[in-house]
Amino acid sequence: MGSLPETEHILLEREGGWLTVWLNRPDVRNALSTEVVAELADLMGALREDREVRGITFRGKGGVFCAGGDLKGFKAVFQGEMQDEADVAAASREAGEMFGLIETAPQVVVMLVEGVAVAGGLGMLCAGDVVAVTEDATFALTETTLGIPPAQIAPFIVSRLGLRTARRLMLTAARFDGREAMQLGLADFVVADAAGLDEVEATIRKGVMRCAPGANAVTKDIVLATQHLDRDAMLDRAASGFARCMRSEEGREGISAFFEKRKPRWAVTE
Repeated sequence: MGSLPETEHILLEREGGWLTVWLNRPDVRNALSTEVVAELADLMGALREDREVRGITFRGKGGVFCAGGDLKGFKAVFQGEMQDEADVAAASREAGEMFGLIETAPQVVVMLVEGVAVAGGLGMLCAGDVVAVTEDATFALTETTLGIPPAQIAPFIVSRLGLRTARRLMLTAARFDGREAMQLGLADFVVADAAGLDEVEATIRKGVMRCAPGANAVTKDIVLATQHLDRDAMLDRAASGFARCMRSEEGREGISAFFEKRKPRWAVTE
């Protein structure tokens, strides 16, 4: 694995081919400051070409996932005299790019949620591949109650929940729990407590570690491309990805392993 960037506001734990990213500002419910956004963007950029890391889990320290943007920072910096609208727009764009790096990461991205995941925290969930939540976790898109829009997270909310549900949640600031998150399609799993999250993650890890990392990366690229490419472009994107994988070392190894009735070299089993 390549070297990871130094971080102050997030903790990184590596276990084999899996990296856990802990949001580590429990005193402010893991709010997303500009510093946190920068650290997450640097991390996801560093992991972009890394195939030794096959999965990434996001969690929050202190029993809380993420309370959204750092409002103290918003007031002091974004509404201060030292910045104008262009400065604020640039910072907003940087946050959007960070969410995009999470969504398009070549690794499998798992979000484990307890406590609260509101505003930008909820948006981060929607950038993940798999979401597991506790029953009593709390969710809401509260931005409009503060006089601001859920701007950069809107595409991710719409992508995961659909336009109809996204509009309702964003325009009414409705609060809901883990059970409703499952019903809405935000969550893939709902469990009783943090121990349940650990069990879900263990199952997901086991499945992911059976899959070829390069093939998973290409699969994510194809799946996400369905949101913006027309049919002809998708035919080309899928054909190119399929051919590249078929002719790759992974493809040759996977098919050889099938016929030889053995596990491929990348498969990790316990």
